Amino acid sequence: MSEVLTYGHGILREKAEPVKQVNDAVRRLAKDLLATMYRANGVGLATQQIGRREAMFVIDVSPRTVPEEARQPPENPGVPMPLVLINPAITELKDEQRAEEGCLSFPEVYVTLTRAAEVVVAFTDLDGRERTARATGLLARVIQHEMDHLNGVLLVDRMSLAQKFAVAGKLRRLKQRAEAA
Repeated sequence: MSEVLTYGHGILREKAEPVKQVNDAVRRLAKDLLATMYRANGVGLATQQIGRREAMFVIDVSPRTVPEEARQPPENPGVPMPLVLINPAITELKDEQRAEEGCLSFPEVYVTLTRAAEVVVAFTDLDGRERTARATGLLARVIQHEMDHLNGVLLVDRMSLAQKFAVAGKLRRLKQRAEAA
C-alpha cells in the first residue's frame, strides 16, 4: 500500500499521462490504489494522490465504503464496484447536484460544492477493453472529483473564497507538513 499525499505535495498539481498499455504493472497499480483507498476509508483515489502520474483512478461507492448514514438507494445498479478507470474522459455532463465533498488529500476538510448530477465517462478497463458508464448521484460526483485530480485540479480550487477562508488554518498546516516531508 502507498501513502496518500496531502495538499502541498507538488505532484498533486501535475496532469496525468495516458496509459499506453494495460499490463501487469498497471494491474498492480490498480490493486495498490484500491488497497490504499480502502485503508484510508475513501470512496475514490487517483494516481497523483500516491505520487504517480498514470491517467487512472479507482472508485468504490458500494455499502463497503459508504457510511450507512450517507447511503442512498442504489443509483447505479449496472455499474460494478470497485471500478478501475484507465485513461478516463467525461463525455457528457447533465443537470446539477450540490453536496458536501471531502478528499483524502485534504483530511478533515469538507465543503459543499456543485457538480453535474449525471455524467457519462469513457475509459479503458483492466482487461484493456474500451467501456462507457453512465453515473448519477455520488458516483457521478466521485468521477468528477477524481477526473479533477488527473488534471491537477484540487478541492481547494473548487472552493469559494468564503470556504477557503473557513479552512485556511487547516490548509496552511497541510501545506507546512508537506513542505517538511
